[in-house]
Amino acid sequence: MNVNFRLLLILFSLSIQQLYAQPTNPAILKKEWIYEKAPFPECHASTIAETPQGLIASWFGGTHERHPDVGIWVSSLTKSGWTTPVEVATGVQPDGKRLPCWNPVLFQRPGGELILFYKVGPSPSTWWGLLKRSKDNGKTWSEAERLPEGILGPIKNKPVLLSSGVLLCPTSSEDHNWRVHFEQTSDWGKTWQKTAPINDGITDGAIQPSILFHPNGQLQVLCRSQKVGYILESWSKDNGKTWSALEKTSLPNPNSGTDAVTLKDGRQVLVYNPTTTNNGKNGPRTPLDVAISDDGKNWKTLAVLENEPGEYSYPAVIQSTDGLVHITYTWKRNRVRHVVLDPNKKS
Repeated sequence: MNVNFRLLLILFSLSIQQLYAQPTNPAILKKEWIYEKAPFPECHASTIAETPQGLIASWFGGTHERHPDVGIWVSSLTKSGWTTPVEVATGVQPDGKRLPCWNPVLFQRPGGELILFYKVGPSPSTWWGLLKRSKDNGKTWSEAERLPEGILGPIKNKPVLLSSGVLLCPTSSEDHNWRVHFEQTSDWGKTWQKTAPINDGITDGAIQPSILFHPNGQLQVLCRSQKVGYILESWSKDNGKTWSALEKTSLPNPNSGTDAVTLKDGRQVLVYNPTTTNNGKNGPRTPLDVAISDDGKNWKTLAVLENEPGEYSYPAVIQSTDGLVHITYTWKRNRVRHVVLDPNKKS
């Protein structure tokens, strides 16, 4: 084959690859891996926050979910890209026994420290809550602080800071059915209060709520459902002290985690798998969509992040100070993907 012709074929092939690698939805500004390689085969349950020095992400990683070697890993976004993942928490016990870590949740205290919530234990029905603090934007961390008995901290999705100064943590338990409750702290995790579960979990099993703000001081939560096949919602008119009964939304849910955030302009953004359960069994965790709403009731698709076979799940979503939306999620259990969206651009 002529050398020049072969070179043209190679250049054409590379051009096609680059074309298909670029996001085609104008709302999607960037898609990237937080890491290409890591010293662990599996990962899950990412979280993302914005520090004064930029974005930071965390997730649990190890041999596989529930394996004793699963720890909490972090990576920060710098001018040269995401830093090499570093393990910052393990489940090593005083007697040397190691237990798996679960579901990290990052929260940047305004004008203060970065807080990392996470869980340790053999399973979600027996785990307990811990936190670590960083005064240098995630470079170094304090020793682990175990939360009081019965307090788990935010279970998957980020807490929200109320105007009263209360940090309201959306959480849930799996020891007696799947039940949603809320925990709050007014001193950044030193002392805690909690509500009773808002559901009995018998027919309305739900976990992993995310909190949204609405006019007139109302709060809304969107929850993962166990068997209903749709995202469940509840509303509060008293800053999270009491909540309405869980009700089914129009949003499908295959028994998979979701996350949502209220934008600065009052709109709501949700990241979820728009499929249902199959006769009570877990449905596929693909596609992974981003939806947007003016009122938390009526939703329209803003972007499709993934739609190929595989698992694309457990999203985390925030809005950064520049108004852009940042999403992280599990990509086939072996990598974490970061997506940047402009919520003002239509698909």
